[in-house]
Amino acid sequence: MFPVIAITPGEPAGVGPDLVVQLAQQNYSGQLVVIADPDLLMTRAKILNLPLTLKTFTPGEYSPHIPSQLFIMPEKLNSPATCGTLNPDNANYVLRSLTLATQGCLNKTFNALVTGPVHKGVINEAGIKFSGHTEFLADLCHIKQVVMLLASPKLRVALVTTHLPLKDVSAHITAEKIKSIIPILNDGLKQHFHIQHPHIFVAGLNPHAGENGHLGDEEITVIKPALEYMRTQGYLIDGPLSADTMFSEKNLKAADAFLCMYHDQGLPVIKYASFGQTTNITLGLPFLRTSVDHGTALELAGTGKANADSFIFSLQQALSH
Repeated sequence: MFPVIAITPGEPAGVGPDLVVQLAQQNYSGQLVVIADPDLLMTRAKILNLPLTLKTFTPGEYSPHIPSQLFIMPEKLNSPATCGTLNPDNANYVLRSLTLATQGCLNKTFNALVTGPVHKGVINEAGIKFSGHTEFLADLCHIKQVVMLLASPKLRVALVTTHLPLKDVSAHITAEKIKSIIPILNDGLKQHFHIQHPHIFVAGLNPHAGENGHLGDEEITVIKPALEYMRTQGYLIDGPLSADTMFSEKNLKAADAFLCMYHDQGLPVIKYASFGQTTNITLGLPFLRTSVDHGTALELAGTGKANADSFIFSLQQALSH
């Protein structure tokens, strides 16, 4: 009848709880269910001087969103949260909320998941190996390969590797990985953006796409052969292209998505072009997951100065699919 969206605020000391309270004030054509500590949200609403009513969510009892009201699946903090002050004690709380939301998506209680920003550092400081939402959700769903896609009204950027030290990137770029990512990206563009025949532009790894092997040979030995094979399978692909010229106006008009080799090859471009109107979509999961395009912004937590545009845009993307 209408979509039921799970929402996780992310790091409790950051802006995530603020943004959840802010987005609750608007009207949406769906039901919003937040997996969080009720006291955390009510405290943050009081600090922000915004009205908020929480109702306990019962699966199977669905009703549309009412402004300033949220349904909640209560999950208590391990320790009280202080705006702007990270606490490793709450790392498990963050991951528990994500796990509950994921389980709800897998059992069809929820139609999609929207996630607020987490702080990778404090989770690792708590002794939990964590490289990001994308990898964590893939592990929960027992999915070997997912694709991180940043999408805005202006462009879409997907990644071959995600949260890796730069020195490790080359070793993780293989022909097999590229061959597995392109179908997921292609299907995601069809499913979520209704593009019948996606046209994907692919970056090389090295400056000038290796310049015929003089600046690195990954393009010759790995990337180009993988792309040539995928073309024989019917995929519409350009590349490998030099990343410094790939995002030209001409290419922006021709490409449905850009596939970059590593995190900071593509994300600075889309964040420069569309910061605040970009959503992070995890392709390849058995459900839709979207997320904000920014971090925890600890210095803004509880100040009322946090901008909810990306969170709202991510929620709208989830509701529209």
